[in-house]
Amino acid sequence: MSEQTPIIELRDVHVTFTTRTGSLFNPNKVHAVRGVNMAIAPGETLGIVGESGCGKSTTANVMCGLQKPTKGRVFFKGHEVTKRTAADRRQIGKVVSVVFQDPATALNARMSVRDQLADPMIVHKVGSAADRDKRVRELIHMVGLPYSALDALPGQLSGGQRQRVAIARALSIRPDAIIADEPTSALDVSVRAQILNLLTDLKKDLGLSMVFISHDIQTVRYVSDRIAVMNGGKVVEEGPAAQLLASPKDPYTRTLLGAAPSLLHPDLGK
Repeated sequence: MSEQTPIIELRDVHVTFTTRTGSLFNPNKVHAVRGVNMAIAPGETLGIVGESGCGKSTTANVMCGLQKPTKGRVFFKGHEVTKRTAADRRQIGKVVSVVFQDPATALNARMSVRDQLADPMIVHKVGSAADRDKRVRELIHMVGLPYSALDALPGQLSGGQRQRVAIARALSIRPDAIIADEPTSALDVSVRAQILNLLTDLKKDLGLSMVFISHDIQTVRYVSDRIAVMNGGKVVEEGPAAQLLASPKDPYTRTLLGAAPSLLHPDLGK
């Protein structure tokens, strides 16, 4: 990993949820994340892969400030934000943006694309109205949509187009990192590769850090510099993408790769 200060760092993070099962005095607890250590360097893409329920989305929620850890410490650009003051939350919003799984729920159905892209800039008091309008036009061009899309409502766009708008919105205030949580799983197969290519190109062009979360190890391998494999709330294996997939050490990683045995060849997809 780079010697530069990580954009996001988790140290021995645990997240425990209390369920509605069990008795009033002894409720059952779910240990969603167990002692996770993770750091994302500037300009790096970290892929987090694992089956549903492995703790990867909860880990992502801790990274972007949506979930407080039960135990452990969280740092943004070297500054600890575990306890999260209002100022910390504003800072997190500037450093990290999230691209969610389903763009239909991530976007406001009643707001035009133009207003959705401008909204984060208004919230964070970025630029004048003219500056924001110029940035909105840059963003829609950046994600490969025509300017005419700015006047559309999300319901008038296809799933792939909506996800492009969601990505543009995540980029609006120039964050240091994007967390993409299953950003292609709600899309048609034919559109997935286009969105993956877009994310990869944007990452290179803008020098972004990215956390890419998926249950699909093929997708994660395609976009990641480094991969962390999660199982049962723990990171069971982590390393450079090509190296980890060419010679996986953990049995669980080998199980995931068993669904895509051709990926064991290190030269595939280069």
